[in-house]
Amino acid sequence: MSSNFLFTSESVSEGHPDKICDQVSDNILDSLLEQDPASRVACETVVKNNTLILAGEITSQANVDYEQIARKTIRDIGYTEPELGFDCDSCDVHIFINQQSSDISQGVNEGEGAHKEQGAGDQGLMFGFACDETPELMPLPISLSHKLVHELARQRKAETVNFLKPDSKSQVTVRYENNIPVAIDAVVISTQHAKEVDLKTVEEYVIESVVKKVIPSKLLSDKTKYYINPTGVFIIGGPVGDAGLTGRKIIVDTYGGYSRHGGGAFSGKDPSKVDRSAAYLARYIAKNIVKAELAKKCEVQLAYAIGVAAPVSIYVDTFGTGTLEESEIEKAVQEVFSLTPRGIIETLDLLKPIYKATAAYGHFGRTPGSDGSFSWENADRAEDLQNQLKQLKLATC
Repeated sequence: MSSNFLFTSESVSEGHPDKICDQVSDNILDSLLEQDPASRVACETVVKNNTLILAGEITSQANVDYEQIARKTIRDIGYTEPELGFDCDSCDVHIFINQQSSDISQGVNEGEGAHKEQGAGDQGLMFGFACDETPELMPLPISLSHKLVHELARQRKAETVNFLKPDSKSQVTVRYENNIPVAIDAVVISTQHAKEVDLKTVEEYVIESVVKKVIPSKLLSDKTKYYINPTGVFIIGGPVGDAGLTGRKIIVDTYGGYSRHGGGAFSGKDPSKVDRSAAYLARYIAKNIVKAELAKKCEVQLAYAIGVAAPVSIYVDTFGTGTLEESEIEKAVQEVFSLTPRGIIETLDLLKPIYKATAAYGHFGRTPGSDGSFSWENADRAEDLQNQLKQLKLATC
């Protein structure tokens, strides 16, 4: 691969139809975990026009009002105007939820099934990634894409202007030279707006008050290309403009395509599902490897079999930036980190209602919260990795 290239990532706002669904699903998960941390949840949401459908499998001792949780989530996002065609008060809500399959639960519950230790909730492969391009150890294109739509939403809710509406998308193209990001080649932003505002007003506002506020000036130049609402108008948006579905923005949720993806979505799933929890752990491992200065760029793959606790494979790739052989780092990872589903949950403290905050603007690259949210963004095991590698080196002398 050339060391000089353009790379593009995109993000979408909390008002995008798919992200409405992610937030509803994760808000339901949080409400269940708040009452019953042992809840097993696989909750999917669909939106189209003025209709929302909840479907999935939930086993819990909690007593929650699914419809009211959905309506509150929609209200918090900002769909409060009937004129938009989808709003929190008038939308139809349909619920199709059953209990988790007993065939699955016996493989996940500790002491049941063919293996007595808590097993993975499904087979699958998960990737985690970190690099030193940004302070949060994320690739620059996805980091900036998230920040752009997040700032749009912040200004909309603060009523800085009166024409911004909830649905928006961003896309950032970064120019790399010698594998280092040096400039922004192009910025694409589409934002839903009130029908009375003209394109020039939207363009000027977004470039001057959003793009130039978010992106460091040293990365912008007279060569940077801007595409603001490039279709010319974006009045019809949200679920009226497009259907939404939980788990359909998996690249937005992770690394913007800069790293590989195992294919499993996150939102609406409790942490017994390794699609979610092991992807968080893989990010945690990769971030600590980079923080420990064992590599400038690192990707970690974990893979599991349903009902089995230990991963079937562990793989570390430092893309030629590592200070040691990947096999040595892999050995240290197995010693420092607990890789079983139960170990992941305990290490990252995942049985808390911390998930709604993850459902927009990315699951990675965020600041860990005092409530335990984004615990996988801590880099508190870097020294442990360094010490373990020293021990392994001494053992082989």
